[in-house]
Amino acid sequence: MAKPTQADAEAAVRVLIEWAGDDPNREGLIDTPERVARSYRELFSGYDVDPRDYLKRTFDEVGGYDELVVLKDIRVVSFCEHHLLPVTGRAHVGYLPNKRVVGISKLARVVHGFARRLQIQEKLTAEIAEAIQDILEPQGVGVVIEAEHSCMTLRGVNTTGSLLTTSRLLGVIRDDPRTREEFLGMVHGK
Repeated sequence: MAKPTQADAEAAVRVLIEWAGDDPNREGLIDTPERVARSYRELFSGYDVDPRDYLKRTFDEVGGYDELVVLKDIRVVSFCEHHLLPVTGRAHVGYLPNKRVVGISKLARVVHGFARRLQIQEKLTAEIAEAIQDILEPQGVGVVIEAEHSCMTLRGVNTTGSLLTTSRLLGVIRDDPRTREEFLGMVHGK
């Protein structure tokens, strides 16, 4: 099956505008289909990359560093695969190196690469952790995501301000209580 074109995407948006009860040809909406298609291209750019590739350039010269590496508050923008509504929040990613580290911007790029797809938060959390574990082969990995789901805050149960928290802990971050406590303390600011 061929990938739909920009024109196909714009036509679909026009249908949704009509379905909602408005006229896609009125002045305020005339350029909306093109703008929506362009924004979706950016919002779903994760399909055009393999986020695991960001982790392949590592640094072996770590000066004997053997403590946790944690990057907190990585902005997450994703879309609920059930309602096509935004999921926004923060990811906290950490790992315990095993002789090599990766540039910290690469951790954020991995989060963004997986998030810019239709997702459920649980899968997103697992994908990020498993990619880091598979490519870097650290002693352990921890990923915590806290996000607000528009499918709950804008419709349905209308629970504004509620956050879903998911975590995936692997290796020593899961198995060693002291390392787990240290990681979670760093994530939660303790």
